[in-house]
Amino acid sequence: MSGKSSLRFVAVEWQRNLPVIQSFDELVEFVNARDGVLLRYSNGPWHDADAGPSRDYEADVDLPGLSATTVTPEPWWPRPPEDWIARRVCKYAELGEETERYPWLLTGDIVGCGPDHEPLVVDARPLARISQDALDEARTWYQKRFKVGKDSR
Repeated sequence: MSGKSSLRFVAVEWQRNLPVIQSFDELVEFVNARDGVLLRYSNGPWHDADAGPSRDYEADVDLPGLSATTVTPEPWWPRPPEDWIARRVCKYAELGEETERYPWLLTGDIVGCGPDHEPLVVDARPLARISQDALDEARTWYQKRFKVGKDSR
């Protein structure tokens, strides 16, 4: 499969001009105002559009879409949405530590799950980029509200 054939971006107006979410409060408001918001750490949507879908390098397999993670709280989540959002943003923050990678929000059509159970997205619709200040605030929230590193059972 040639990777680029299955990966499409719906809008072209976003080219390099994604709005930037400046604070954690703004991030929570942004996510709560939409359905199905996903989070991706990469060099940005225009880079992903050129590079094609995600790849499982361990298995040497092209995936049928972009790997992402859910950031919209699940309906069953009993705690405040801030808790879910901070946790999801922070769980994959190490992916943004690589040069020129950053977190950005999107919606799209989920076509399956990747090898780590992550949603795989086609027809991606980039929404916004998350600033370092918003990430730092999310990390502070996460560390105050969770027993970071303690596994689920």
